[in-house]
Amino acid sequence: MKSKFYILLLLISACVMAQELPPIVKYTPTTYGAGNQNWMISQDQSHFIFFANNDGLLEFNGSNWELYPSPNETIIRSVKVIDNKVYTGSYMEFGYWTRHSNGKLKYRSLSNLIKKQLLDDEQFWNILNYDQWVIFQSLARIYVYDTKAGSFKIIAPSTDVVKSFSTTNAIYFQVNNQGLFEIEAGKSHLISNNPILKANRIVNVFSVGNSLLISTQKNGFYTLTGTVLTKFSSDIDGALNTGSVYSCELLSNGDLTVGTISNGVFIISKEGKMKYHIAQNKGLSNNTALSLFEDADKNLWVGLDNGINCINLQSPIKNYVDDTGILGTTYTSKLFKENLYIGTNQGLFYKKYQSNDEFKFIAGTKGQVWSLFEYQGTLFCGHDSGTYVIDNGNAVNICSKSGTWKFEPIPNQKDLLLQGNYYGISVLEKSNNQWRFRNKIKGFDYSARYFEVTNDLQIYVSHEYKGVFRLELDQTVQRAKLVFAYANPKKSKNAGLAKFNNAIYYACKEGVFKLNAQTKQFQKDKVLSSVFEKDQYTSGKIVVDNSNKIWLFSKNYIHYFSLSKLSNQLKQNVIPIPASLTNSMSGFENITKISNSDYLIGTTDGYYTMNINELSFENYKVSISNVETNKLNEKYNYNAILEEGAFHYDENNIIFNYTVPEYNKYINAEYQVQLEGFQDNWSEWSTKNSVSFKNLPPGDYVFKVKAKFASSILENTAQYAFTIKKPWYLTNLAIFFYMILTVVLARVIHKAYKNYYYKQKEKLIEENNLLLEIKELENEQEIMRVRNEQLSQDVDSKSRELAVSTMTLNSKNELLNFIKDDLKKSVEEDNRSLKSVISKINKNITGNDSWSVFKEAFENTDKEFLKKIKEAHPSLTPNDLRLCTYLRLNLSSKEVAPLLNISVRSVEIKRYRLRKKMDLVHDQGLVEYILSI
Repeated sequence: MKSKFYILLLLISACVMAQELPPIVKYTPTTYGAGNQNWMISQDQSHFIFFANNDGLLEFNGSNWELYPSPNETIIRSVKVIDNKVYTGSYMEFGYWTRHSNGKLKYRSLSNLIKKQLLDDEQFWNILNYDQWVIFQSLARIYVYDTKAGSFKIIAPSTDVVKSFSTTNAIYFQVNNQGLFEIEAGKSHLISNNPILKANRIVNVFSVGNSLLISTQKNGFYTLTGTVLTKFSSDIDGALNTGSVYSCELLSNGDLTVGTISNGVFIISKEGKMKYHIAQNKGLSNNTALSLFEDADKNLWVGLDNGINCINLQSPIKNYVDDTGILGTTYTSKLFKENLYIGTNQGLFYKKYQSNDEFKFIAGTKGQVWSLFEYQGTLFCGHDSGTYVIDNGNAVNICSKSGTWKFEPIPNQKDLLLQGNYYGISVLEKSNNQWRFRNKIKGFDYSARYFEVTNDLQIYVSHEYKGVFRLELDQTVQRAKLVFAYANPKKSKNAGLAKFNNAIYYACKEGVFKLNAQTKQFQKDKVLSSVFEKDQYTSGKIVVDNSNKIWLFSKNYIHYFSLSKLSNQLKQNVIPIPASLTNSMSGFENITKISNSDYLIGTTDGYYTMNINELSFENYKVSISNVETNKLNEKYNYNAILEEGAFHYDENNIIFNYTVPEYNKYINAEYQVQLEGFQDNWSEWSTKNSVSFKNLPPGDYVFKVKAKFASSILENTAQYAFTIKKPWYLTNLAIFFYMILTVVLARVIHKAYKNYYYKQKEKLIEENNLLLEIKELENEQEIMRVRNEQLSQDVDSKSRELAVSTMTLNSKNELLNFIKDDLKKSVEEDNRSLKSVISKINKNITGNDSWSVFKEAFENTDKEFLKKIKEAHPSLTPNDLRLCTYLRLNLSSKEVAPLLNISVRSVEIKRYRLRKKMDLVHDQGLVEYILSI
């Protein structure tokens, strides 16, 4: 059963044709947004490609696709660029398209000029040109248009026109069952009616020397020299007999490319030797090639029954694509003894190098192959099942204890070899010219996918999930004396470790770190770490090839560094191939040098080879393809790109589209843009082919774009100058008006402010005057208050004087009364002289005259009192008023009695009567009331 399985596997692997093919760029109908079928292809002077598509005229500028529907909504069957016009033919219609200043194409019909001469149901399948004439071919007639005279000539054979052809010096066409004709002087002329040409459909005719090379639909190639037709044999004759040829083109290098209905595309040399057979199982999108075209860059365009493919025939990169899944994902490769070995997830395969032989499977290696390593003439294979030694297509398992990652020699011990395993590191030993497993190194049991050995038997291991370790081995290489785990640099997904130029490097997301041999610490290497700047990290896989180049892989580039010939400085080279296009397995990238300049890079569906010395390309040009502007919430308008633009102030949302018309699969153009007047610096390099600016302010701008391709900056810089106009309210006239208005307003405002401040000044003066007046009044009031206080004091003083005077008078009267009383007693004793004394005393006792004097003095002191009390109490008698004045002076009854010359008791009675007259309540005091008046 095992032998039967190997035989079956070998039979299957025989189907794996090991032909490296040019890269194929695939464009599906979904990608280009048009119909499936593409009938004819052409290219203009700007290197834009045009396709006659089921849905109309399809244009591709290398970045963007544009579909122009046919004028009568029918299938466009033919397209031909002649000078600056794109001629197309369709159902009952032909004419040409010209490019307007906004970059868009506009159609003009020529068939309308001879509309009445067209046959019913006529379609135009081919367009050719010769000098000033353009030939439109239908299946019934040929229309010759003179571009200078604007006139037509019609060639109408008796039977159907099969197809028309152009060579350097002539126009040919085939008539059904009649043979091959040439157009001469506007008329048809029979060239050959050989039965073979009458019976076979001619696909194309080429001028080769003095002969015509004729491609037929099913009988291969023929050479017509004069009238002699001879068979041109090729390697693909058998395939052509069954494949039914539909299209054929002569390439610029003399090779022939043949498109078939059901067998893809063949490319043969001018000697007839097959160079490539590209079919659907080899990367072509479809096996039906309706049209073929070689562009200015020698790319082969294939218009398919379902899509468009571009084959980069001149690319230094060649693909091997395994669509069958037999080979699988390539993880390693090695050129050993003129055989190319490929290690995949399906096993180990090999073939003779630079041959088209099929890959052969090496029995016993079914499963995952991790590495291939050559040492002392022996090829080792690291496998999921262990370690194999490969010899003449045979595999011998020498270690099956654990899966093997890689191999490294031990310094100064040529018969020992270290291998990294799933569970640590083990030693292989060469004994009796045979390699065998010797021992596993004790003390370290982690996976050792990446490891390197130093001269002092120290091993550095990178573990994706645990970080970096340093192992110190004993002299017998039996065990690890020391296992040291590094805290820095930190662990990282897809991290890698390798030795380059006798130094150990560790690559992770944070950068590339170099081991310092003295300190045993890792230090960041700025040169190599630049690879992962700007979020370019995808994998830390490091590959060092046998020419001492170190390779690193990032998101958009492949980098390799080599030592300068004059110093130890690293020289960087960048290959702008993104990981998304190479289809590499992230973390398992692999590249192998297989010749002086050829490298093999493994992919998930095969591999590709690359000649790094030929990674140079024609100097392309960058151009601005269209400029779109719009107002807010309105659709975009296309503008002229060959003259300066001038846009309305609210038409300030602008999109610039630009392109480099290149069609390489693996290398994309990168762009830098700058908008002078808005930006001071150029943008970062990007593969994005458009940029938009929103709400640009009014002003003058110059948009610039430059590009680089394959790390070479293109010579030209495309630019577009434009102006965003100012709104009417910001024009010079408006500004002049604003200036005048500003001056007038300034004067008005100045005058208004002047008046305002004048009024404020007057108001302030008035307020100040009022304040002064108020102050003066306050001062006068203060003076009056002081005067009143002074007067009050004077009154009090006079009152006091009056009271004193009254009291003095009262005392005098009292004294006189006492004397009088004593004298009266003496008179009784009959003393006449005393009577006279008494008489004199009576005269001196104060009476009415003294009251009058007192009253006058009192009124001078308190003028209003007597008046007020009379008004309040009109019934008061003069004696009552006299008593009131004495009480006003706050005199007691005892003090008042001598003044009235009555007793104290009589004074009390008078006071009582006075209360009655005044109607005072019981609680109110008489003196208090009088004092309050």
